[in-house]
Amino acid sequence: MDIFDFLRKQGIEEKLIQDVLSFRKYYQINEAVKDRIPDPKKFFYGKEIWSMCIAAILEGENILLSGPKSTGKNVLSDNLCAIFARPQWNVSFHVNTDSSSLIGTDTFIDNEVRLRRGAVYECATYGGFGVFDEINMAKNDAIVVLHSALDYRKIIDVPGYEKIKLHEATRFIGTMNYEYAGTKELNEALVSRFMVIDIPQIEEEKLMTILKLEFEDAYEDKLKQFAGIFLDLQTKAQNSEISTKAVDLRGIIGSIKTVKRGLKPRLAINMGVTGKTFDQFEKEIVEDVIRTRIPEKWEAKDIFPSS
Repeated sequence: MDIFDFLRKQGIEEKLIQDVLSFRKYYQINEAVKDRIPDPKKFFYGKEIWSMCIAAILEGENILLSGPKSTGKNVLSDNLCAIFARPQWNVSFHVNTDSSSLIGTDTFIDNEVRLRRGAVYECATYGGFGVFDEINMAKNDAIVVLHSALDYRKIIDVPGYEKIKLHEATRFIGTMNYEYAGTKELNEALVSRFMVIDIPQIEEEKLMTILKLEFEDAYEDKLKQFAGIFLDLQTKAQNSEISTKAVDLRGIIGSIKTVKRGLKPRLAINMGVTGKTFDQFEKEIVEDVIRTRIPEKWEAKDIFPSS
């Protein structure tokens, strides 16, 4: 399905869609980076979230997607790059991500010292969308660059080189899991540079829509059991009975894919979900949830009639 047909089915206002198309027409893409525009196979569901993101980006704002694990923040980021037809540079923050990772670092080329450009520099040059994944894990060194890149002046000063003026189409999309292990509180000045959009936890109706689209040839009542595992674990994580390690939609979808390949459902779900947690007590709780949903005797043909 074309992504704009999908947006219309979601009920997004036609004016917003037409404004996005005008944006694409006005800001032409450089052929050298055309292959960086995502071609998503999965779409984010949620009319209001879509409308907020599109309106903010059209108005030149940067957006921060905040929400629990497995709520589709990265899918939405890819979708936004695709509908605006902008090249994407993705930065995943970790202990080694510093200012040189974002702006660039000196390197030797043909016996000369030259700047090897970082993700933010490239975004600024080509009018790309920079996706800052887990932005609340950024070190202070990296945050200094983010302040500059997100500032209303839209100018980045590269020490020893030049000032870069951000291309008008440049936008930055931050994603974060609040209170996730290893994260820290974002400072007020950084948050003020974003429009913040809370992504709600996934509900059964939306989850079943995703699974039915992904596995059209599966029995719907059996897919409900896989969806039930995710929702049960999500509730247990909310109640602090388990961590969020096993609450993994990618793991559920990966498990069903291996079932389609012929693997027994119980083996598949153990690989995609139970194996994500390493604490024995937590593992037993997860296994209890799975036992109530997926009987040991189930075979692949019980899920996919064509197997």
